[in-house]
Amino acid sequence: MDIEVLGALSVREHGISITPTAPKPRQVLALLALHADRVVQVSSLIEELWDDEPPRSARTTLQTYVLQLRELIGEALAKAGEEGVTAKDLLVTLPGGYRLDTRGGRIDFREFEQQAGAGYRAMDAEDFTGAARRLREALTLWTGSALADVTAGSRIGLEVKRLEEARLCALDQRIEADLRLGRHRELLSELTVLVNRHQMHESLHGQFMVALHRSGRRGEALSVYQRLRTTLVRELGLEPSAMISRLQRSILTAAPEAVAARGGDATGRAVAAPVG
Repeated sequence: MDIEVLGALSVREHGISITPTAPKPRQVLALLALHADRVVQVSSLIEELWDDEPPRSARTTLQTYVLQLRELIGEALAKAGEEGVTAKDLLVTLPGGYRLDTRGGRIDFREFEQQAGAGYRAMDAEDFTGAARRLREALTLWTGSALADVTAGSRIGLEVKRLEEARLCALDQRIEADLRLGRHRELLSELTVLVNRHQMHESLHGQFMVALHRSGRRGEALSVYQRLRTTLVRELGLEPSAMISRLQRSILTAAPEAVAARGGDATGRAVAAPVG
């Protein structure tokens, strides 16, 4: 079974979609997919579907949704001609919950985490070429916002935020690796979009300032700082961090090549929106 959540939800058995179109069963499948090969408690599924106001028939209704998912799995198994395995073997009932068994299939968000982790290790080893490549490969697994076509309750909402933050961290470090490799001009258009999308993310603004200054555009780099400072003061009542303030002072006084990419902070102080 192959699972994709880094974009629209897709769950396939033998290449055949088992993703329902109805919102509630789709929600159940999404939460099971986010915890693939692990037990999801009935209480968690009920909370996801109805928050703190479940109907009296919540457990019975949930069982109906599980039955609908098993019907889709069974149809996929029949089309593939696989014998000796039933839908109940793949969507397993266990004490207190259910488990979606992938049988070693591809799970995109775990692949992303593995590749991003390899990129972070390469950054720590100052292998910036390897880090940029690994992190770029990890980010290509994303096709849109996580579970973009699923109605998210509290449980899925938390998982989506976690995934989107992991995506932003990987993007931040990939840009950092590219800056270390002298690719500042190539980054300008990408960073222009990112700082408009994440208007209080200091790390991205710092990277944009460095890229602009190294490209001979010191005035624009200083304008980026001023816009960030204005936004932080207006929205949060905060001044920019010491790191970003030092960068601004160095741009005022240093030649472009003397302004270094920032250190190993992976996220900066940030208020982040989903990357689209």
